[in-house]
Amino acid sequence: MPSTDVTTLIRTELPRLAGSLRKVGELILEDPAAVTHCSAAELGRRTGTSQATVTRFCRAIGLDSYQHLLIELAQERGRGEASDWGSAEIGPDISPDDDLERVVQVVGSADLRAVQQTIDRIDLDAIERAAQATARARRIDVYGVGGSGAVAQETETRLFRIGCAVRGWTEVHAATTSAALLTPADVAVGISHSGATREVIEPFELAKERGATTVAITADPRSPLARVADVRLISSSSETSFRTGSIGARHSVLVLIDCLYVRVAQLAYQRASASLALTDHIAGQHAVKNRRAR
Repeated sequence: MPSTDVTTLIRTELPRLAGSLRKVGELILEDPAAVTHCSAAELGRRTGTSQATVTRFCRAIGLDSYQHLLIELAQERGRGEASDWGSAEIGPDISPDDDLERVVQVVGSADLRAVQQTIDRIDLDAIERAAQATARARRIDVYGVGGSGAVAQETETRLFRIGCAVRGWTEVHAATTSAALLTPADVAVGISHSGATREVIEPFELAKERGATTVAITADPRSPLARVADVRLISSSSETSFRTGSIGARHSVLVLIDCLYVRVAQLAYQRASASLALTDHIAGQHAVKNRRAR
């Protein structure tokens, strides 16, 4: 687990936790800085649980001990204070009375933080494996619904522009039909913030059965989608008032897509260059020309 990501890890794991374990996670997210000054016993009292419950919580999210949690929280706070991409003093909450300047600061800081966390945790080997498979693929399917459907369409647009045989599918019946026709020469990309969206998992699993290389893009490395995948690309999100994790993650997901796209263009340089040369003039031809006033 990247050390920059402990609060994001807790947010990711929280839906899977219940009862007393969930209470511990919620209190930590409410005030991470205050928790760094608590003992395990004190945190247990504050949550109405126990020291043993706090220890079980740490193990449930993949940490060795409560001391490990404290170290991760302190390091994350230190990086936030030293960083020039977002102020650690800007919290995620926006009230109805906040002015526009505050809104811009909160949203901007959250998006920058999510992008930086995604960059910090990028698995270069995973990007390379996904790009190598995509560059040589006979066909590329991209599955996503809702907000992830927009990202699937964006992925199609980028890869299509550099000569890839790609299609973004946002409807489960069409996606599953396409998945059934894939072969080991193909690639399937599944995009889901939660990694638990049935409409994405269904065609993704079928693509896997058909022998296609499967690439999951998700915020949850332990999700059903991630477990099916041959390659996992993990995004981060930073929530604010009025914005759920899936909305906050959009920018960081596009960073992953961009990295994949550029690497594919490098690996298939001649094809990508030829495709761009043949299409570069199109946007200019459809631009409205300025007219002089008479």
